[in-house]
Amino acid sequence: MSKKIIALTMAFLFLGMALETKFTVTKEMISQTEKLFGLEFSDAERDSMMEGLNDQYTNYKNIRAVELLNSVPMALTFNPLPNGFKIETDQRSFKLSKLADVIPPPNLEDLAFFSVAELGWMLKNRKVSSEQLTRMFMDRLKKYGPKLESVITITEGLAIKQAR
Repeated sequence: MSKKIIALTMAFLFLGMALETKFTVTKEMISQTEKLFGLEFSDAERDSMMEGLNDQYTNYKNIRAVELLNSVPMALTFNPLPNGFKIETDQRSFKLSKLADVIPPPNLEDLAFFSVAELGWMLKNRKVSSEQLTRMFMDRLKKYGPKLESVITITEGLAIKQAR
């Protein structure tokens, strides 16, 4: 349904641009546009679309009413810093937080829920090896990757090699 509404919105926007007059979407216009795009709507669907399509047209006209001169640069970058904000450039020493003895859990997979600082402490103090951690996380990727759809390629051999 949303693809249909997008198609209709675009059709009415282009039609409105061509007319450049007071423009209001009517049921008849929706019906004609259906034929153009090979769509079919019921009378109730046409009714429910009219207000939204007219709002879209009004929003489009409002955007187009803002005059942008050629001297205004395109928005090619995003800078979230407020105007006048200065980033500190002083270098300070980095201090790690003191961690109490971190005890590895009996089930190695529970390490997935430890913080990076805790994992680093356990690696540094040889409570767990980097190869053990790598194998555990590889197993989790194989188990949950297909369900989460967040993994493209697993390079297990390379990961184990680098962990050794």
